[in-house]
Amino acid sequence: MKKLILLSVSVLFLSCQNNNDQLTADQVIDKAIEAAGGEKYEKASVKFEFRNKTYSSSRKDGLYEFTRTQIDSSGAEVKDVLNNDGFKRYKNGQEQTLPDSLVTAYSESVNSVHYFVQLPYGLNDPAVIRQLKGVDTIKDKSYYQVQVTFKQEGGGADHEDIYMYWVNKEDFNVDYLAYRFYVNDGGIRFRAAVDPRTKKGTRFVDYINYKTNDLDTPLTELDDLYEAGKLKKVSEIRNKILKVEVN
Repeated sequence: MKKLILLSVSVLFLSCQNNNDQLTADQVIDKAIEAAGGEKYEKASVKFEFRNKTYSSSRKDGLYEFTRTQIDSSGAEVKDVLNNDGFKRYKNGQEQTLPDSLVTAYSESVNSVHYFVQLPYGLNDPAVIRQLKGVDTIKDKSYYQVQVTFKQEGGGADHEDIYMYWVNKEDFNVDYLAYRFYVNDGGIRFRAAVDPRTKKGTRFVDYINYKTNDLDTPLTELDDLYEAGKLKKVSEIRNKILKVEVN
């Protein structure tokens, strides 16, 4: 009877393993989002600090609002607000008139910080194109490699950028990511997630940020370069999570 039970458990384990091996890119990303908080993102309000600036985000019923607040060199409070209606900047409570070029730049800057803080939420956006590039190991753990690109419509100003996500096959956490960008002469970055913590059921991480100067490097090879110590550390991306509320 014990042998029969052990055999059944082994078959079940192999069956689950095989099912995991047959997942599509969309299924991997859906599981990653669910593991990190799932539907809680849709109604969460988050406040955090990053590089001496305070950020907040709120979502409800398809509506969103992202803010960034800082004190400028004159001592004035500058608040940026990005929502479904567009972008506005306020200085000491007074709305500022900005040229279109700055509206675009500030909008992308605010959106980028919120995007990375709340990953993998957002990877199921209609403008996102997901492709499963294979399975690889990092530090003896097995990962799905999922490439993310963007449609031009709805993909933002940097829709040509290419991302790669390493999703843990066991717990579906995104432990590593990389991206190729084209602005300012372009570049490649590889990020290792550190200090994972969960607040109100949503997962947050910080990152150690690395780069390679060889812009011909395929993103799928960056994990090997990371393990070999051949990537250069650029910065640490630390976010102090101040408050999380799920309505």
